[in-house]
Amino acid sequence: MLTIRNLECGYGRLPVLRGVSFDVGAESVGLFGPNGAGKTTLISALLGMVRPTAGTLELDGQNLAALSTYQIARAGIALVPQERELFPAMSVADNLELGAAYIPHARDMIDERRESVLGLFPILKERFRQLPGTMSGGQQRMVAIGRALMANPKLLILDEPSLGLQPSIVAEVFEKLAQLKTSMSILVTEQNVRESLKAIDRGYVLENGRVILEDTAEGLLHNPHVISSYLGI
Repeated sequence: MLTIRNLECGYGRLPVLRGVSFDVGAESVGLFGPNGAGKTTLISALLGMVRPTAGTLELDGQNLAALSTYQIARAGIALVPQERELFPAMSVADNLELGAAYIPHARDMIDERRESVLGLFPILKERFRQLPGTMSGGQQRMVAIGRALMANPKLLILDEPSLGLQPSIVAEVFEKLAQLKTSMSILVTEQNVRESLKAIDRGYVLENGRVILEDTAEGLLHNPHVISSYLGI
């Protein structure tokens, strides 16, 4: 599915990612690290907003570095951004529809995708005509995830999905992600490592622009560095 090899990129003369390599197959993968580790830069590179200076980015063998952002979306990558970035003056229904509007293969199955999203998040069916700006942060996060799912992606990327949410909603969001990993590949960047490890199969730890650890979720849960740096134990 997603293959990254020896990726290097940054901003001007400032390098951020240094020789990063990892894979995401038919699974859910977590990418962990502190602020400034390079997680956002990596996502930007995957979406064509930052160009690599070295290395390769491929989705099912297709060179992502040669594509523009809209082409990458059509190739099968959908992002749930950290700040949700919904259209507050448009209804939940319209926000969801926008997720499929410019993706040809998803536009052809918009009714099917909508039913799938509403089945995953029943509260959105109740709020279907409501404006997202009048909804709770947790419900807005569900709209953002639902909008990305409307694109019927091969790879779903979630950037800090727990940010700003109360603990009970965080647990619910990761429970939904655990369900989704059976039907698509998922890449999650997170600082809430404890909850993330319940929803992923494998994970990587990124620090100072380099991958310093790779293991299964169970292995990371018991790794001394992860315990002391990210689990607060």
